[in-house]
Amino acid sequence: MIPELGHYALILALAVALAQSIVPLWGARRGDPAMMAVGPSTALAQFVLVLVAFVALIGAYLQSDFSVLNVWENSHSAKPLLYKISGAWGNHEGSMILWVLILAFFGGLVAAFGTNLPDTLRATVLSVQAWISAVFLLFILGTSNPFLRIAAAPAEGRDLNPILQDPGLAFHPPLLYAGYVGFSIAFSFAVAALIEGRVDAAWARWVRPWTLAAWCFLTLGISLGSYWAYYELGWGGWWFWDPVENASFLPWLSGTALLHSAIVMEKRNALKVWTILLAILTFSLSLLGTFLVRSGVLTSVHTFASDPTRGVFILAILVLAVGGALSLFAWRAGSLQAGGVFAPISREGTLVLNNLLLSAACGVVFVGTLYPLALEALTGAKISVGAPFFDATFAPIMVPLLIAVPFGPMLAWKRGDLLAVSQRLMAAAGIALAVMIGVYAFSVGGPVLAPVGIGIGAWLILGAASEIVFRTKLFSGPLGVGLRRAAGLPRSAWGTALAHAGVGVTVIGIVAVTAYESEKIVSMSPRDTLSIAGYELTLDGFAPRQGPNYRDSVAHFTIRRGGSEIGDLDPARRVYLATGRQTTETAIRTFGFSQLYLSLGDSGETGSIAVRAYYKPFVTLIWLGTVVMVLGGVVSLSDRRLRVGAPRRLRTASAVPAE
Repeated sequence: MIPELGHYALILALAVALAQSIVPLWGARRGDPAMMAVGPSTALAQFVLVLVAFVALIGAYLQSDFSVLNVWENSHSAKPLLYKISGAWGNHEGSMILWVLILAFFGGLVAAFGTNLPDTLRATVLSVQAWISAVFLLFILGTSNPFLRIAAAPAEGRDLNPILQDPGLAFHPPLLYAGYVGFSIAFSFAVAALIEGRVDAAWARWVRPWTLAAWCFLTLGISLGSYWAYYELGWGGWWFWDPVENASFLPWLSGTALLHSAIVMEKRNALKVWTILLAILTFSLSLLGTFLVRSGVLTSVHTFASDPTRGVFILAILVLAVGGALSLFAWRAGSLQAGGVFAPISREGTLVLNNLLLSAACGVVFVGTLYPLALEALTGAKISVGAPFFDATFAPIMVPLLIAVPFGPMLAWKRGDLLAVSQRLMAAAGIALAVMIGVYAFSVGGPVLAPVGIGIGAWLILGAASEIVFRTKLFSGPLGVGLRRAAGLPRSAWGTALAHAGVGVTVIGIVAVTAYESEKIVSMSPRDTLSIAGYELTLDGFAPRQGPNYRDSVAHFTIRRGGSEIGDLDPARRVYLATGRQTTETAIRTFGFSQLYLSLGDSGETGSIAVRAYYKPFVTLIWLGTVVMVLGGVVSLSDRRLRVGAPRRLRTASAVPAE
């Protein structure tokens, strides 16, 4: 009965979404308040209905109801509770329910908290948001119904893909989807603004918080997915330029450009056309990522579906949404008025440079990801585009961008003084240069440009600190006065500095682990010792370990340094009982910001086992930096000046009656 309730809730949600997509928009065009008021109520109703369907699906998983096809294919009665819940979205059908739920949730937020938006704009935004919901609900009901029944219910399920039975993959998809779908609000605002023919600084102020929130979620989702691949797949890497990884990276690059472009539009009423286009393209790239993951055109551990019918349906959604929005953009863009004028050397100028370089980087990743697919479709030839291509093309674009980042916040609007800003950044540049020279002097081996990369990371961190010091005049007077100024700084200023510093932290981690990591692959038997980066790892032996739905063969290693025992590592080979599938369970030990990393390979005939060992210097800075970036975004969102929407104009006082 519960699955049928979920199915009917989806059907009702589709009907509500269709009403929401038509009535408020019609009302906005006619100026009818009653019709426009349908938008918020239907948006909230749609969210409740999709939530009912999602809870029904989770309920079927919790009850191990194997009469439901989706549950039978992706669950098992012995599976831990966390993975029973996450199994609901660890497959194609369930993940699409989660997608639509988040889409409806964001629409509900606009309905509930967008009361300070102009009525016509809010009605139009909610209608556009409903168009997206309606086509995805139609897609789910037509090709991906998660509530299909099996006539004769099996006694046991087939279990979830073993590599998805991990805490990282339990939380990675919801965060990633919150980022993907969050950009739909910017898309809806952009289309609504084009329909109304009005784009101004207030529009940018309304869009910025939604874009920033989506960017924070997407950053967390990508970071968590990266760390999951690092420790779960046993390859020892944190990023592989996998096409599906790139599919999530594309909207992140475009969304970062959109954030900075919206700042220029809000502060200077400039870059209107470009900001609208970025809002459309960012969500379009999110839809592209959905198509790549679910169409079967890619083979990856991340993909969910290989049914060409579903892929064609999603491609039709992509063409309809992107083509329609871009056609509307082409029709309306010429009527948008030009904004404020500014000099090349200004804060606006650095933000434009930021946009150009981020867009170029996005274009490189886009071409490198889709060119092999296009070539195979047109000629049948298969080629692989991997790290060498991206390293040779992406890095040269990002280096000048990273060097320019500290200048932007310290330049004045409209016209800036580059010489004065350079003088303020002189101390940061000097310390970054000293770091560069120090790394070069003390490093052994590694690429000769690695110290330059670490120096750039230090430059970003010190540049962010210099901005705060300059704005608070921390060392230009009494310390107490400077601290009070720091406390009085807008939270958005602190958030910007934190986000830029987080980029620097991540850059240092990337460069250090790429240039200076150590790797050894050996065959070991009990009592053998492996030496790596000054550590000695002794294999003490093997032991079995029983889990709720798996069996491990655990290898115990003792870690010594300088003859003293400092810890242990327990990598394992895991077999899942329901399917017989095997996985590698890595063991990681953290020392400061660096890590020892062990994974096991195949066993030999003499009782030996293949061992892959890494020492990864400063690798944790990669993910620590992303956390700092997100913290910066959250701090900016907490700024009252960045609240959703703009304040309503105060009503004029009524005239005093004449005596």
